[in-house]
Amino acid sequence: MSRDFHIHPSTVPLATEKPLLVVDADEVILRFAHGFDRFLGERALFLDLTSYRLHGNVRRKDDRSAVLDVEVTALLDEFRLELDWLEAVEHASDVLGGLSPQMNIVVLSNISEAQAPARARNLDKLGLTFPLIANSGLKGAAVKALSARASKPAFFVDDIPQHLASAAESAPEVYRIHLIGDERLKPLLPPAPHAHLRAEHWREADAFIREKLEEVR
Repeated sequence: MSRDFHIHPSTVPLATEKPLLVVDADEVILRFAHGFDRFLGERALFLDLTSYRLHGNVRRKDDRSAVLDVEVTALLDEFRLELDWLEAVEHASDVLGGLSPQMNIVVLSNISEAQAPARARNLDKLGLTFPLIANSGLKGAAVKALSARASKPAFFVDDIPQHLASAAESAPEVYRIHLIGDERLKPLLPPAPHAHLRAEHWREADAFIREKLEEVR
């Protein structure tokens, strides 16, 4: 049986004397696009990554015609409901494991309650047994609520600029890191203007976090 997940940041257990690291899941610690492409391949479809979105970029292998948005939504719902086998983004497990003794680490993922058990299983299989929040909408409010209960400094890592902007507005004191795990997706988005760092990989994010931690010692 998988562990519990959280719906609200207030129920997440945090050590108040430790700094905080809030991390997104898809394309930050889990290879979502890679896994979705494999899933599509089993259905004679493929992911044509020409923009940083899924709707409009799913095509049929036989004639390369685009799949309707409503069909893509149904495919995504099926994929996320059964999903517990995504691979980790390179270096994510090592970096998070190395930081976990000195930090609160929380996974903040935009998934439904129905999808959360599969996400938790996936993270557990990778040894990423951190608290999981099933979030909806922009993430700034959740980042603010979590950071208010932990020591400073606090960090937030996401691949979507809108979430980083939301965190900048709600919790400006939190360090924001823009990280995209899939090499194919990186050229499709410019660095997020509200991020303190566009990290090309987890090792770069790790160095930034450790530098900021050292500054408060």
